[in-house]
Amino acid sequence: MDLVLIRVLFVLITGLACYELQPLGLDRWPAAAVGILIGLAVILFEVRLRRVSLKRLIGAVIGSILGICGAYLFSLVIRNSIVPGPTQSFLQLFVMLLMAYVGLIVGAGKGDLLNLAALGGLFGGEKQGKRTYKILDTSVIIDGRIADIAETGFLDGIIVIPQFVLRELQLVADSADSMKRNRGRRGLDILQRIQKIATLTVQIVEDDFPAVREVDLKLIELAKVYEGKIVTNDFNLNKVAQLQGVAVLNINELANSLKPIVLPGEIMKVFILKEGKEYNQGVAYLDDGTMVVVDNARKMIGKNVDISVTSVLQTTAGKMIFGKFDERGSSMTRTMDTRSELRNKSGPTPTVTATASITTETAKPE
Repeated sequence: MDLVLIRVLFVLITGLACYELQPLGLDRWPAAAVGILIGLAVILFEVRLRRVSLKRLIGAVIGSILGICGAYLFSLVIRNSIVPGPTQSFLQLFVMLLMAYVGLIVGAGKGDLLNLAALGGLFGGEKQGKRTYKILDTSVIIDGRIADIAETGFLDGIIVIPQFVLRELQLVADSADSMKRNRGRRGLDILQRIQKIATLTVQIVEDDFPAVREVDLKLIELAKVYEGKIVTNDFNLNKVAQLQGVAVLNINELANSLKPIVLPGEIMKVFILKEGKEYNQGVAYLDDGTMVVVDNARKMIGKNVDISVTSVLQTTAGKMIFGKFDERGSSMTRTMDTRSELRNKSGPTPTVTATASITTETAKPE
């Protein structure tokens, strides 16, 4: 609340000063409006500046100072080579603004590479640990599972979102195809969800590689610059990055490794969904999407059955489970279940006591 009051007072003082001084030859009230606009612009700049890290601020200051020094050297050359006049003044001012701007932007962009802990003093308490960068691919953003993983706290370091990935995502969101448009908008929603995670540091970088046209190759080059890892679920990008010595975190491989382990001989209950490719086969799916191919289960489509696992096949695309349905064992089980249900419905079985009358004839002596 105090900060808001200070900002309001700053805007009022700026407007009052312009009202009294009348800069640029303006009347009092137009000058006051200009002063208020200048005060609001300063406050907006201050709000944006508060979000910038200390490293970026130091990098921006160093870059702007170096740019101004370079501009001074250029101005000496301009002063000795051009006749004094409006052109010379314009060139000197333009070069100063240009060099200061370039130094500010480049210094802010490279400020994250500074090691403030090496300076000691006030910066001595900064952590010495090396920062790890996780660079997100477009496919993994649209997939959406990266947000769930981030919320569980399994992702550490800095999440890097390149600007060229955002451009590609925006193109997908603006596509004429409704399916692509929905996928692109889903990706943007996932990014907003990731940015709201308090324990995660998200950084959008402007680094680009104009000589490289494909986004996948740009990701590889960016990973080399930051010495980071690419987070993706693209199989081809995974292989190309590994060939170039770039570490990759594949979401699909993580999901496959987290699936429950099934051993041959185990009994499991599955729902036969459809017919298999081979004769008398049925196909079922587990909750995690794992395909289960069941022999002798074609007649059981649309039913829950108990199967015996025969083998498990692990591939790069996922895991497949092969099982066998024992119809005889299932028939016996169903018969026993039916008898139990009938017994429960009819109540306790009455006990019938049969009394046998035995007539004993006593033989009379003749």
